[in-house]
Amino acid sequence: MRSIWNGAISFGLVSIPIKLFNATESHSISFRQIHTEDGGRVRYRKVCELDGEELDASEIGKAYEDADGSLVPITDDDLAALPLPTAKTIEIVAFVPADSIDPLQIDTAYYLSASGVPAAKPYTLLREALKRSRKVAVAKFALRGRERLGMLRVVDDVIAMHGLLWPDEIRAPEGVAPDSAVKIRDAELDLADALMDTLGEVDVDSLHDDYREAVESLIASKAGGALPPAEAPEAKGGGKVIDLMAALEKSVRAAKEARGEETAAPAEVTELKPRKTAARKSAPAKKTATKAATKTTSAKAATKSTSKTAAAKKSAASPKASAAGAKKSTATTAKKAAKKAAPRKRASA
Repeated sequence: MRSIWNGAISFGLVSIPIKLFNATESHSISFRQIHTEDGGRVRYRKVCELDGEELDASEIGKAYEDADGSLVPITDDDLAALPLPTAKTIEIVAFVPADSIDPLQIDTAYYLSASGVPAAKPYTLLREALKRSRKVAVAKFALRGRERLGMLRVVDDVIAMHGLLWPDEIRAPEGVAPDSAVKIRDAELDLADALMDTLGEVDVDSLHDDYREAVESLIASKAGGALPPAEAPEAKGGGKVIDLMAALEKSVRAAKEARGEETAAPAEVTELKPRKTAARKSAPAKKTATKAATKTTSAKAATKSTSKTAAAKKSAASPKASAAGAKKSTATTAKKAAKKAAPRKRASA
């Protein structure tokens, strides 16, 4: 690695010569601008607005634009003459617990290396002191023409420094949280905790940039004359209001299945339908009332018709019943008369 800054760490009266290295690198794919009609490169040229001449880097300086649009030239010598004690020094101002640093402040990361053999011992002393105290050092340093805040901590056997944003560079989160009051039930929190426990931890080294790999594959296929890959289907369910409890349960089940754990029967995730307004409810209510009235009238008519039919059947069956009764009565009368006419037997002596 190539150092980007040389200076020293000021640790009280101890000065530690160091070199500064970038701790991170970008793997994002950059593109060039082209003329879509013929594929020619589009380049930007730096031209003076007054004489229209194209300029190279040696002819370009700095200036501050005032509120009225006027430019105030500022040279490198002007900046170098400023009383900036951190111009070549990382000045440690305090040691604080690591959790006292707001992650929103953390910016670019650097590695600090001891510069030369004499710097090895004080460098190691500061490293071990940071390890034992379990604290981080807050420092001020100057880089690329401005003074910055930094946080020094130990990574393996190296002292790393994170650039920090100044507190007034952090925006307050006003108007970001939901405006409406939302009530969360304990059952929902329990399911969320279960989902967090099921997902568990992850080895960050195993994560990779899927989008960058897809772009690289696209570039390789087009460079080889192949057709671009088919478009990926759009994700379903985005932006829909769903049953939160069922969604949490399904998420927990999916996470357990991914880990090879047994799960219970699946729960259905249903989309919640928006509530109808009072105006919309009035028309269906009238329609329902009309249907109910019609149904009641039909039922009464059916009952009346059934009663008439039953009466008619009963009336039709009456002559037959009367004839059978008369026949039965005649037979009974004849039987009684025959019994009276028959002589009685006397009992023998």
